[in-house]
Amino acid sequence: MAYWLFKSEPSAWSWDDQKKKGAKGEPWTGVRNHQANNNMKAMKKGDLGFFYHSVDEKRIVGIVRVIAEHHPDPTDETKKFGLVDIEAVEDMPKPVSLADVKAEPRLADMILLKMSRLSVQPVRDNEWKLICKMGGLAKAPGV
Repeated sequence: MAYWLFKSEPSAWSWDDQKKKGAKGEPWTGVRNHQANNNMKAMKKGDLGFFYHSVDEKRIVGIVRVIAEHHPDPTDETKKFGLVDIEAVEDMPKPVSLADVKAEPRLADMILLKMSRLSVQPVRDNEWKLICKMGGLAKAPGV
């Protein structure tokens, strides 16, 4: 299993919006960055990810699961980019802020800090476990 981070502006698509979709989930449309698209191509059904509120909040607020692997994004007129479908798994009991991540030396190499504008990014196993712990989860999902 691999772990990921999905960024969204809460005014455009929030964690509450994602949770309302239930088990049917939602296509992660609108990605127009080749590296983010390649990250989605690498995803497998069942992979887990953090749901990150960007812009003003800058914090991890929930955990999602990939429920459909990479396929064409119908919102892309160029036909170059695709998407995955994700479903909400659980809330992060204590949202983990960008400041929290920056303050943790063991997360210094996290892509969230190195490539801050990348909207879909991988998360290493050790980062996944540590952030889940920081977020108040007794056990990191998928571990």
